[in-house]
Amino acid sequence: MLIPKGKLIVIGGAEDKGIVAQNGEIIGHPNLNFIELGILRRIVEEAGGPAARIEVITTASMIPYEVGNNYMNAFGKIGCTNIGIMHIRNREDTMKGEYLDAIQKADCVLFSGGNQLRLTSVFGGKEFLSILQHRFRTENFVVAGTSAGAMAMSNTMIYEGNATKAHLKGEVKITTGLSFMDNVIIDSHFEKRGRFGRLAQAVASNPSCIGIGLGEDTGMLVTEGNQMEAIGSGLVMIIDGHEIGYSNIADIPEGNPISVEKIIVHLCAKGNGYLRRERKFIEALAPTTPIMQDFD
Repeated sequence: MLIPKGKLIVIGGAEDKGIVAQNGEIIGHPNLNFIELGILRRIVEEAGGPAARIEVITTASMIPYEVGNNYMNAFGKIGCTNIGIMHIRNREDTMKGEYLDAIQKADCVLFSGGNQLRLTSVFGGKEFLSILQHRFRTENFVVAGTSAGAMAMSNTMIYEGNATKAHLKGEVKITTGLSFMDNVIIDSHFEKRGRFGRLAQAVASNPSCIGIGLGEDTGMLVTEGNQMEAIGSGLVMIIDGHEIGYSNIADIPEGNPISVEKIIVHLCAKGNGYLRRERKFIEALAPTTPIMQDFD
């Protein structure tokens, strides 16, 4: 088994970018000191510091220029000046020399949110993706994704599924993702949008996969394709189907409720860890600092 040298950072969406008040002061998330604890700062650190070259890929979004400007401003707040934006809209764009050259020189790429099926349909089978995968496997290269960008990072990807109907067979649609990590299924905006049911059905259909449910402003840093560290201000839910006993999902008609025995669930806050291959929760993978809030 090839162990990748790169690092993967998957984010549940709505990562804190700081809020700028009219007087120019940066106001953070109410439960997060953006400058000290923000996920974007962690991306910068893993990429090599404020001088690192980070390329933001806005392909998943239908408002790419607005999204790109938001990230330029957010990274600028933490002292980064070497940020590029790639507005790749179709498969032809992936072949442009300027983009292929840029990803060869980058220290990190960040896939924005939007529609994960746009990512797989645009990049699937293209040289652009092959370059990123090769660099991720062989170099100290950081690949990050938020929301849809996170969901597309695995080899098995949810691309559709109404949370209110996710207990019914066939309501969760799965396809092949960008394959930066094997044997996981990633879901985003997990708590706010009530997506436990759809990730549970995806895992029940693919018990060899670990389900990773990412809360907003929360992520997982994955090293060597195995060790996962929870980062950010919220919750990561791990769903493990390895011990599933009874399951009716293969036998019932579509539209019927699924029934599954013995799904294992772990809840991870900042500093907790998880080993994917060993299927093991780690209490304290990294030192934790209590999140403090100042009151006037």
